[in-house]
Amino acid sequence: MIRRALTLLLAALVLVTGAAQAAQATGYRYWSFWDRDGDKWTYATQGPSTARPSDGDVQGFRFAVSEDSKDAAQPRGAAVFAVICARTPAQDGKKRVALVIDFGTPADAPSGETPPARRTVCARVAPDATTAEALATVAKPLRYGTDALLCAIGGYPEQGCGEQVAGGDTSTTASPKSPSEESSSAQSSSAESSSAEKKDASDDGPSLGLVAGIAVVAVLGAAALWQARRRRG
Repeated sequence: MIRRALTLLLAALVLVTGAAQAAQATGYRYWSFWDRDGDKWTYATQGPSTARPSDGDVQGFRFAVSEDSKDAAQPRGAAVFAVICARTPAQDGKKRVALVIDFGTPADAPSGETPPARRTVCARVAPDATTAEALATVAKPLRYGTDALLCAIGGYPEQGCGEQVAGGDTSTTASPKSPSEESSSAQSSSAESSSAEKKDASDDGPSLGLVAGIAVVAVLGAAALWQARRRRG
């Protein structure tokens, strides 16, 4: 009887702890930046203001809520340079860069905003132009934060910049973060440089898992006491 109760209570503790950890997960709403490598997307190691693509490169942007670069959503749909730049002929002294701009899903949109349809555009720019400069020629207006973080493409979203979204609630926003775009994963620094904020948030009080653990210990203690009394009787 006691052994069975112990098994059930421990199983419940595992489930409750897992649910508590999922509920405490924190994401960030931001534009991630990607390079096309063959038929795959790779998370860019530079921000768009420092990256200098070559002629024929394909780069992408995706607006979404994610915890960090490891779970960041990639741009969707086909991304072939020859298709995107088919109507933009080559020109001496210029380079062509194909850009995929994925505005994301309604679930990831800020409250009251609707994401535009995905776009593919071909930017023809100077040979030494950065990705940010290429983007500015085809997707204005752009909006940047004070730390050079790309906040909006084509005016979307109208407000916010790398804001925190707690507990998986994509409609909840907090004050914008201030990451530096010059880091190795610049465009997502707001998501990856926030471990301190996450720790502080978890220190506000006892976690659900801890409370559940205390409850299990209390129940087991009561069961042991009942068993001891039963044996004396």
